[in-house]
Amino acid sequence: MNTIENNVFTEAWQSLAQQIPLPKAILAISAHWYVRATAVTAMDHPRTIHDFSGFPDELFAFQYNAPGSPQLASRVQELLAPTHVIADEDEWGLDHGTWSVLAHLYPDANIPVVQLSIDATLPISEHISLGRKLAPLANEGVLVLGSGNVVHNLSRIKWDAGDTGTDWANRFDIDVAKIMASEPLQLAGISTHADWPLSAPTPEHFLPLAYIAGMASETQADITRFNYSRTMGSLSMTSYVAQPVTL
Repeated sequence: MNTIENNVFTEAWQSLAQQIPLPKAILAISAHWYVRATAVTAMDHPRTIHDFSGFPDELFAFQYNAPGSPQLASRVQELLAPTHVIADEDEWGLDHGTWSVLAHLYPDANIPVVQLSIDATLPISEHISLGRKLAPLANEGVLVLGSGNVVHNLSRIKWDAGDTGTDWANRFDIDVAKIMASEPLQLAGISTHADWPLSAPTPEHFLPLAYIAGMASETQADITRFNYSRTMGSLSMTSYVAQPVTL
């Protein structure tokens, strides 16, 4: 719903686009392409995927017609070697984890976008390692966008909670923020946190942050936190910007 709503979170994304350099291309890592492989979209014109149900017609009608970039897809394959990265030329596209955010960052959809899948067979440490390998993109004009939620438990949503979190959601989000501010590589051990089972009952929404942590560590990035809040009790909208210092 953030795609078609104007709220404090979407306003922050809009503001962010004015504060960072205009990218030549975007590599998006979305919680919603969670498969048993590492793959990258390699088509010229990725389709807009509506991977949900029960939402207003306006959301299903939304299209984000950004071009793809086979060149960036090939570069990602090169950087992640020897990990085998499947070049997906016709199956996937841009899912709502990607376009719900880009609709506010770059509403004109005129910047090439490539999606990278999240391999469900890998531990958090391996996702961080893949993020470290993507670090050269920071000097190549590519924005790497990780889209998920630090806390994501739909079974514990409290519809009347507003922009607040439960005690366990607050603790987990705060402790993740401490790690990102001090030593992002320590995120590899976050699954031992006492509040991990409730905060990430399935890991796919958390894992995009592992790629950002890996890149941030490798580039010695300055990490800025924004949208630092929980909503509906069991979701976190906390976001991070990692701007490289050196490679």
